[in-house]
Amino acid sequence: MTKGCKHLLIGGAIIMGLTGNATADDLVIVNPPSLGDPTSKGYSTAVVIPQGKRLAFVSGQGGFDSRGQLSPDFATQVTQAYDNLAVALEAIGARPDQVAKLTVFVVDHDMSKLGILTENVTRMFGQTLPAQTMISVPKLAIDPMLFEVEAVVALD
Repeated sequence: MTKGCKHLLIGGAIIMGLTGNATADDLVIVNPPSLGDPTSKGYSTAVVIPQGKRLAFVSGQGGFDSRGQLSPDFATQVTQAYDNLAVALEAIGARPDQVAKLTVFVVDHDMSKLGILTENVTRMFGQTLPAQTMISVPKLAIDPMLFEVEAVVALD
């Protein structure tokens, strides 16, 4: 959480606790030690949304630039898709640290793409990594698309 975190061991799970000016209204990130530390891979095991928050669902964002152009390069599409997600979050008055869950879709995924994915998610979310599912697909809605990211957001 951008407001400050610490790890606490509660019931066998490491919970990133609240420090500094963070409040009980912030998302709580849970990474049970028995499942290993997923943060180096760019995600958290679970994220708890505090009671009373409203949820927003951001549709899948692809790598289209502001002119509607789509690079044939996977890394360029991923970077642009996360930039587009940031614009969508801003449009609903949300910050990256309010994103609880991401679902990413990768065309013809292979292990060489993981570094690009991790680099981009950590660029956007820092240490406040949302829960995340990556799904390999044969194709997306538009043939040249290679990547898409959608989000579930906890609004104030």
